[in-house]
Amino acid sequence: MAAGLNKYVKFGLILLLSIGLILFTQQIKLIKNPESTPISIMTIYGLAVLWMFSFIGILISDLMKKTKVKVVQDFPVLGWVAITSLIFCSISDWFIKAIGAVDFLSITTPILAFAGISVVDQLVDLRKTSWKVGIVAVFVFLGTYIGSALLAQFGLFVSGK
Repeated sequence: MAAGLNKYVKFGLILLLSIGLILFTQQIKLIKNPESTPISIMTIYGLAVLWMFSFIGILISDLMKKTKVKVVQDFPVLGWVAITSLIFCSISDWFIKAIGAVDFLSITTPILAFAGISVVDQLVDLRKTSWKVGIVAVFVFLGTYIGSALLAQFGLFVSGK
């Protein structure tokens, strides 16, 4: 029982660290651009709501792993967090207002940092793949970039700008 509780304390502290990084990033962005989203009490509420949604999603994911339905067992934590957010935001507009006070760029910066850290240990596996994967990756990146540019240009053309 203590090991299970200890796991949730660890998850809660990791989420708290993430919330702290989001707040720090928003403060740095505010220093660099005073016209960006200010930090207010609603920002703190929004971060608390994001923490709560994430923690509830982790709890639901662990509970669903005990079911016998394979699809529910394999459903990702991010999916449970999204469903939790959807339900709570459908119930009350206050959650939407609170989360809206958190700057979007401030949320994405720590997420990208965590994603980069999680991929670092897999670089050894990348060396084991064929050199042909590198060529495919270059063409995928170029295609994505050119496709995005063409779609943006089309959007500008249609809007008359």
